[in-house]
Amino acid sequence: MALLQWRSEFETGVTEVDHEHRELVELINRLHDELGGKAPKETVSDFLGEVFARISAHFALEESIMRKHGYDEYAEHKNDHEKLLDDIRDIMDDFDADTGDAYEEALSNAVQHWFVDHFKTKDARLHKMLGV
Repeated sequence: MALLQWRSEFETGVTEVDHEHRELVELINRLHDELGGKAPKETVSDFLGEVFARISAHFALEESIMRKHGYDEYAEHKNDHEKLLDDIRDIMDDFDADTGDAYEEALSNAVQHWFVDHFKTKDARLHKMLGV
């Protein structure tokens, strides 16, 4: 079962951002399936690394758009990005240290934070301010 279902409210009107959001939802759902299927540790570790790298790249895209447009809440938005990346690093560390199944719940919480809380507040405001 998918951890996160794509919803039209995730669409921003910025083609590059929407494309990356969809890809990230698919990737995160594949990772969730791997965790639920008790995939080999190396497979899950690779997925976690890919999720981290793709989210980092996505945030870099959003931050470049914010800088280009002189976005007034750039620092706060960037700090939220850094917090999520820290959470994902913690999940990766816990998984590598094999501290139990806490990383599954942590992953779910991080995803919920990003796609529900962050997106509906910070990203929605950004796209509204940009007029897209």
